[in-house]
Amino acid sequence: MSNPPIILASASPRRRELLQNLGLHFDVIPADIDETHGPDETPFELVRRLSVTKAEAVARRYPDALVIAADTLVVLRGEILGKPKDREQNRDFIARLSGRTHEVFTGHALRRGEGRAERVVRTAVRFRKLTDDEIDRYVATGEGLDKAGGYAVQGRGAALVREVRGCYFSVVGLGVATVVALGRELGVTLV
Repeated sequence: MSNPPIILASASPRRRELLQNLGLHFDVIPADIDETHGPDETPFELVRRLSVTKAEAVARRYPDALVIAADTLVVLRGEILGKPKDREQNRDFIARLSGRTHEVFTGHALRRGEGRAERVVRTAVRFRKLTDDEIDRYVATGEGLDKAGGYAVQGRGAALVREVRGCYFSVVGLGVATVVALGRELGVTLV
């Protein structure tokens, strides 16, 4: 039996690249959903809800496909650091992360017909202690402006990171092993 068509419910170029690295052929159909944080939602609950909502929004239109959705949050001492609105906020985020450990939560949700498979992965990331000059140089690259927490662990931001405890690929935005395992739960062999 052949695998169903695969849809990535995300416009993230990083998620697209991670799936392409597996040799998968898929369509990209971003889910347009309200990503407002509920007042009492924990980061775990929020990434779970957002990834599930994205998957379900696309799966309703493509019930015969395997839909893969994800959402990633950076959390420092209970505070969610989203995508910085400008370079000043990006600098603030990086300065606050300097020398500290933060958490990255990535919610994964797959849908195939009536089948549902979901998992939230939590990874601890520790930044090395950065100088003001290093922070300024990183922010000047603009790399972190469209990234949760204001940095890209797979890019120049790798030089900021001292240690990753958990799934590196979840920090990038999509836990590859997690997606493969969830696909298997739905009867789809991805690798």
